[in-house]
Amino acid sequence: MEELAVSFIEIGLAEGVFLFVVGFVGGLVSGFIGSGGAFVLTPAMMSLGVPGIVAVASNMCHKFPKALVGAVKRARYGQVDLKLGLVLGVSAEAGVLYGAHIQESIKRSFGDAGSNLYVSVAFVLVLGVVGGYVLRDAWRIYRSGRMDAVEKAGRLARWVQSVRIPGTMVYFKSLDAKISVLFTIPLGFATGMLAATIAVGGFIGVPGIIYVLGAPSIMATATELVIAFVMGLGGTIKFAWSGLVDIRLAMIILAGSLFGIQLGAIGTTYVKPFTIKVVMGVIMVVVLISRAIIIPVYMAQLGMLRPLDESVSAVLSKASFAIMAIALAFGASIILYALWHGRRAHLSQHEMLEEPVAAD
Repeated sequence: MEELAVSFIEIGLAEGVFLFVVGFVGGLVSGFIGSGGAFVLTPAMMSLGVPGIVAVASNMCHKFPKALVGAVKRARYGQVDLKLGLVLGVSAEAGVLYGAHIQESIKRSFGDAGSNLYVSVAFVLVLGVVGGYVLRDAWRIYRSGRMDAVEKAGRLARWVQSVRIPGTMVYFKSLDAKISVLFTIPLGFATGMLAATIAVGGFIGVPGIIYVLGAPSIMATATELVIAFVMGLGGTIKFAWSGLVDIRLAMIILAGSLFGIQLGAIGTTYVKPFTIKVVMGVIMVVVLISRAIIIPVYMAQLGMLRPLDESVSAVLSKASFAIMAIALAFGASIILYALWHGRRAHLSQHEMLEEPVAAD
């Protein structure tokens, strides 16, 4: 237990307000694109000096109540496939336990700097692959001019749905097809392991449900909230047992998130799947840049690079924080605009439909 002991940061008024705003934006993102929002929250907390492993653990603590609220909200719109969420959640929990073990081992061996480096490198790699793929797909849809087209399962998903393995086939309403649970097990495990590593399982979960299993974007993002609830509950217990959860951080960002996630969930009813993919991809790339800039600082602390001047480290840290702030502002602006614009269009259409009735 002593080897994992950490010093929690002091939280004043400024830090508290920042964390609340970060939680609100994270909630918006979570409700809108289905990810737990931790790909915004974890780097934001690290920018305040929170050790990587504590940021991950505290994020998982705030995640499961927030995910529950979001899942219930979107279930009312018929967007949640509960069966698929629970099936993936079971194998995801195994991934969470394994990922938490890796995090704790790195913390014991290399301290906070090692944990920070591990989390940051993982962010850059995952965000680069997944964010690039999502943006590429959004660009393909844009060039085709079919942004309003109904989503169809891709080639990989069609193949997965065509495979028949006796004794393993289960029907899922979001796919409108039966698939073998042997495909859900590795997807769920990878989602859980990534969640325990950087607190962001949705990076694999949402794209996996869309591109591997063949679910529509809106149902995939909603169903991921069920998985996030299962992972967050198990991960919180695992990390808290080692004294790595800062309950103050978790409660402040949760307070902001509970407001944001409901607005984000409502926003999905007014936007096209294309918009969800664009928002997801762009935020991922901006956060990637924020984390990549700070990596040399952690490497120098571990002796992997020559020591950096304090002024250089300060500039890199401030640049990372500024870019993170841009990502927060961009994500919140796009989602709130989509909500406002979609709501206005819905009301205009409703008024047009009522005019002929009034005339009669």
